[in-house]
Amino acid sequence: MTFFRALAYILLANFALSGMATAAEEIRIAYQPSPLYAPMFIAKANKWVEEEIQKSKSSAEVKWSVFAAGPAINESFAANQQDIGFLGDTPALIGKSVGIDTKIVGLSVKGSKGQAVIVGVNALYTSPKDLKGKKVAVMKGSFAQHLLALVLKKAGMTMADVEVINMPPAEIPPAIIAGTVDAGVVWEPYLTRYESEKAIRILTDGTGLKTGVQPIVASGEAIKNKRVLVEAFLRAYARGEEYIRNHPHDAAVLVSKESNLSSELLEKVFAKQAFAPVLTEDDINEFKKTESYMRAIGLLKTGVDVDAWIDRSFFPAGVGQ
Repeated sequence: MTFFRALAYILLANFALSGMATAAEEIRIAYQPSPLYAPMFIAKANKWVEEEIQKSKSSAEVKWSVFAAGPAINESFAANQQDIGFLGDTPALIGKSVGIDTKIVGLSVKGSKGQAVIVGVNALYTSPKDLKGKKVAVMKGSFAQHLLALVLKKAGMTMADVEVINMPPAEIPPAIIAGTVDAGVVWEPYLTRYESEKAIRILTDGTGLKTGVQPIVASGEAIKNKRVLVEAFLRAYARGEEYIRNHPHDAAVLVSKESNLSSELLEKVFAKQAFAPVLTEDDINEFKKTESYMRAIGLLKTGVDVDAWIDRSFFPAGVGQ
């Protein structure tokens, strides 16, 4: 009798633990407070992620975590604290190269005009060639570093021809205005914000050089054990993208609450970007070019097989093939 009673207690305990695990199931999403992830902010504000999860017959909770930059998101993934993350191509590749188990499951944003080399509004520089020997600020390890290398290469120069100053993007426009540096490479919303104040001028953007593809990544564990939740999130993100296309003004008002940028300026930011959760073959090729560049300059500890990194099962048949 004692044995059966003990067995019953064990079974009841296991059942209770199983129930607790189900009730505690969650999808953990890491992001940065940037309008480049506008569809996510819209989905978050409207609770579309929760809606899509419910459609999947799940009661999982949504946990949002905000980070200042991609490297911190990588650290959180490495500690198994996230399921989905929004990063630039460069930090995402760095994370993958050091063994963080992620897969690309979508594309958050791209846009050649959403990244640029900037100078002071009254600077006499007329082309990238004029930057030879000048102080150029860029956040090392960001996708902007790759753009700078491409801009210099097109001008017949290399990184060795300028004095590269490592600086967070938020600090670059003020440093240019103060005269601490001569130029810098930033992305949205800093471009539109400081252009609107007539404080900086765009010397050249990514047109013809880099489209700035930024991936949505998911952990291998999430893909294996929470696939329906990852799919639910991607559906919610797609709804956010559609909302921006159909209601740009209303979308800008919603996103302004999260991005610390006026709705008027956000509409200008939206016009420079393409928000689309599905990768194209051109997007995949850009990831490969970035990987090749990073490997060549030693930013990657080991090479990344981009084709293997992309989980094509999340995309419609024929897309990215």
